[in-house]
Amino acid sequence: MRTAPTILHLDMDAFYASAEQASKPSLRGKAVVVGGLGPRGVVATASYEARAFGVHSAMPMAQARRLAPNAAYLTPRFTFYRAISDQVMELLRALSPLVEPLSLDEAFVDLEAGGAAWDETSARLAGERLRADIRALTALTGSVGLAACKMLAKIGSEQAKPDGLVLIEPGTERALLGPMSVRILPGVGPATGDHLRRAGITTVEEIVEAGEDEVVRLLGKAHGHGLYAMALARDDREVVAERDTKSVSVEDTYDVDIHDRVRVRMEVQRLADRCVRRLREAGLSGRTIVLKVRRYDFSTLTRSETLRGPTDDPAVVREAAARLLEAVDTTGGVRLLGVGVSGLADYTQEDLFAQAAGEPEPVEEEARGVAEVPVAEAGAGGERLWRAGHDVRHAEYGHGWVQGSGLGRVTVRFETPLDPGPGRVRTFRTDDAALEPAEPLPLVPGGVPG
Repeated sequence: MRTAPTILHLDMDAFYASAEQASKPSLRGKAVVVGGLGPRGVVATASYEARAFGVHSAMPMAQARRLAPNAAYLTPRFTFYRAISDQVMELLRALSPLVEPLSLDEAFVDLEAGGAAWDETSARLAGERLRADIRALTALTGSVGLAACKMLAKIGSEQAKPDGLVLIEPGTERALLGPMSVRILPGVGPATGDHLRRAGITTVEEIVEAGEDEVVRLLGKAHGHGLYAMALARDDREVVAERDTKSVSVEDTYDVDIHDRVRVRMEVQRLADRCVRRLREAGLSGRTIVLKVRRYDFSTLTRSETLRGPTDDPAVVREAAARLLEAVDTTGGVRLLGVGVSGLADYTQEDLFAQAAGEPEPVEEEARGVAEVPVAEAGAGGERLWRAGHDVRHAEYGHGWVQGSGLGRVTVRFETPLDPGPGRVRTFRTDDAALEPAEPLPLVPGGVPG
């Protein structure tokens, strides 16, 4: 196990919400909540101003609105967030070949492997330089933890929030961990935490005092030995470079259950087309088509069909997804649909009409959060629905973003990331021909658009 604090953990601060604040001058310093805005929506990220009211990630959106009724509530713009994330990850890869992304806004870096750091002084310098580069490139802030292992580096970045850097010096690890809750250790979730609490163990130091044999007796060999080692600040996990993509998928969660079978089929076809677009953007093709259906009672079914060869043809994916849907009973209503492609390759099967190699097989799978939705789409009555927070452009007023819509009207605030202050607000009919969806603008002068 290394002794120098050359493992870096970066965690962008309130990433989605901070990106929205940087993009919209009128929201800077204000409470911002990003997530699903429907009755079943959940919070994806809350700004620090919103967290002061008790709002946090994974909270039902209805509860967040009760806690912070005056906050700005926005739907996610994942394409925008990914573009920013790509810029940040490039900065990390410039430091080392060993970068392990955990999500769009979080990653481990082995600084020693890239020659960027070898002791405390060089590690701190690399961390501070990274934070400055991120701010210059994206106008956002990230918190950095530096330590001799992954577990402690992540703890360091948590202590550094927001917009800070914490280096855990060698020799201080046990004293730091001792008084902390057992939940700080990797692998200790609510169930394990409750099990330890019932045994009288609530802090890391109490795990050490209990002894390895007792921890193994409580949790079993597989979990007990590893947890006891981490309580002693021993974490031998290596930083693993980003693995190849294993699948490409898209999914949507619906505010109201879909009962109409024709509508379900149309949604599956639309998702298949979106999935193929993402597949082609990545220069990939795949052999296995996967359909995911979450029904009214929260039961989730996944059906898959494997073709004779890989494809990126939308017609083939649509037809396969339609066949898979026929094997699923949706009469009680559908709350989530998803289409994915796995068994990826970097070439395409010439036979575009490849047939399935076998029967569909059920596979259980969990939902993966809030799906991105278009800024404007047709509602039940044909009226254009404009999504709160998304970018638009008006022929006369220029670039802006949707503050809200309803009753045939859409309210837009016209401002850009580089404006010195809040922009003016105008309201239009939802079918105003002068108003159209737009791409996000760069957050910094000369920057890359989202």
